Amino acid sequence: MMFNKNKKKRVIAYLHSHWDREWYREFEVFRLRLVRVFDNILKYLEEDKIPSFYFDGQVVALLDYLEFRPEKEELVKRFIKDKRLFIGPFYCLVDEFLTDGICFRKNIEIGTKIAKSFGCEDFIGYFADTFGHSKNIPTILKEYGIDKAMVWRGCCDELQSEFIFNGVNTVNLIRGYFMDIFSSDISMQEKANFLKTNLDKIAEKSGETLLLPIGADHLAIPEDIKSQIESVNFYLDDYEIELGSPFDYFGTVKFKQKYDGELRDNSKTFILQGSYSARTKLKQLNTECSYKLDLADKIQLNFGNNYEKAIEYAYKLLLQNQAHDSICGCSTDLVHKENITRYHKILEITDTIINEIGVTQPENMSITFKYLDKYKLLTVEKDKIDENSQVLSKRKGFPKSLLYDIKKIPVTEDYTTIYTLLKEFNGTNDVTDLEIKNDMLFNSNIKIELKDGKLNLYTAGKCYENFIEFVRYKDNGDTYNFGPVENDLGEVAEIKSAKILMNGDLRSTIRVSTSFFNVDISLNKKSHLLNFKVKWLNLLTNKLWQVRFNTQEPIIKTYSEDMNLLLERKFNPEYEIRKNLPKEKGIEAMTNTAPLQRFVWANGLGIITKGLTEYEVQQDKLAITLLRSTGIISNPQNPARLTPAGPPIEVPEAQQIGENIAEFSIGFFDVREWANYVEEVYPQTVLF
Repeated sequence: MMFNKNKKKRVIAYLHSHWDREWYREFEVFRLRLVRVFDNILKYLEEDKIPSFYFDGQVVALLDYLEFRPEKEELVKRFIKDKRLFIGPFYCLVDEFLTDGICFRKNIEIGTKIAKSFGCEDFIGYFADTFGHSKNIPTILKEYGIDKAMVWRGCCDELQSEFIFNGVNTVNLIRGYFMDIFSSDISMQEKANFLKTNLDKIAEKSGETLLLPIGADHLAIPEDIKSQIESVNFYLDDYEIELGSPFDYFGTVKFKQKYDGELRDNSKTFILQGSYSARTKLKQLNTECSYKLDLADKIQLNFGNNYEKAIEYAYKLLLQNQAHDSICGCSTDLVHKENITRYHKILEITDTIINEIGVTQPENMSITFKYLDKYKLLTVEKDKIDENSQVLSKRKGFPKSLLYDIKKIPVTEDYTTIYTLLKEFNGTNDVTDLEIKNDMLFNSNIKIELKDGKLNLYTAGKCYENFIEFVRYKDNGDTYNFGPVENDLGEVAEIKSAKILMNGDLRSTIRVSTSFFNVDISLNKKSHLLNFKVKWLNLLTNKLWQVRFNTQEPIIKTYSEDMNLLLERKFNPEYEIRKNLPKEKGIEAMTNTAPLQRFVWANGLGIITKGLTEYEVQQDKLAITLLRSTGIISNPQNPARLTPAGPPIEVPEAQQIGENIAEFSIGFFDVREWANYVEEVYPQTVLF
């Protein structure tokens, strides 16, 4: 076959391996595979069989390797110095929508510190397989001097191979990062044909130079990759592939097209939105750990910074859990058991830091990081009941003054009653505005009432009749995507009765009985927020459980928290996923669901959740997912996505059978005041 090299387009191919530390196999299993894969990569670099290797944008995999191969560290440093091995800038490749801005910054801080200690100075914000991209990520990258990024999932069809994403030069991997054709047992002619098909599609959105990833999940590099490329080049009329690095490509192309929104379009790539609600307990623990770890860090910084290494260790554990196959809940049951253990380790560290500092402070001291003069109700644990406090609960235990005193050991006689108290901060001990009856709870700002089997809400002179409903649907999906049943209208819980659970001057609670579960609704003195806690024994499989709020007006836009900032999203309130299920493979159903971190707002209604990270727009209703039960990582027959997204491994613990808890708070307020109300649920003041 005749070919003219001068007419061919240049294709810069980079060698990589996308390394999920844990997914369909557990961490230590994959680590032993990593040792074999990376042994070969270092060998090929030494023997000049490959020019360079891009190590997936994260440093944690390299650290995992060096724990088993410490003797390779100097060799690794040499290749990094020679710009043949590229690592960082991230400690771990985390999900962008289930990670907050504080954690994401820690990810870069820890990752770049480690990468620089190995000699790496050049960084790309590498997001090859992240399930969509936050519009706030480029801003954070720029804070750390990173001016390049690479993305794939969530890019709309209008985007070219190169675009400026909120101020950062960004490469769109048109055909994705997954390219294992050179590891297949087919002829060079067949490989060339396959590559031509893919390169043609990349060329449609590129200039004279194309970028081609070579590698896949947990995949070794073929030893003869150089000769294979030489062979396929012979068969390619229009392209000439050369091995290089992503940095070579960035230095060649120009970036003109601008895009300033988030990247969550699923018309061309799966963004796997069911991962926002798979394994709810992971999301709840992640939210709690993110909040408490930041709080513990700020406290210890104010008291001598003696816990710096402990904080960094805890953040590393948290970031390991925020890798997308971990926090998204789409791995094996054993993987997620290890996630839970990591979360509990983090809470042990945060609670210990706060308590060790607290017991050395004067009685009734406090520290505030936000809204210093604001009236707040805060909880504190003590072995006595303080004046003007309200007892929320009590248990048996040892006083903190003994538990955290290194010069004392608690003995049986020290075992006493520990009270959880609610106390006013910046209070004036004025008369309470709380009132409670069996079927009614209100203060001067908001009221909820059970009447004729409906929960009605009153605020600012307006009545929202039948405001709150609890509903569940069938789910034939998997951990990646909710799989709706086409004609399923859902079951709506019957609201049966209510009774007083707690009558206090600072907080009162009613318990509403429904046909699904009991719902405890609490209201604090002077507050604009109603606080809900649902605790139930789940015995049902393959179900989606939601609470929905009837806002009385079609919802055309929402504001939700993204990287600790407000993000506006537009919706078609009439869209119904059950009427738009795909009929062919390769398509993921569009949804009216979206992620939130702690807050979402629509039509005046603000909702703050404790680890409930998925919401949905249904005409005039705003729904929050309480629980989604499924039993398989990837269902080949998922009606929302007829193509597998992973292996069809059964994961019975993803059904979340047993005790489940869901907590959220609601109120009507100006969206510009959102941070004030989030702080009420996640206080930035600590009482010692």
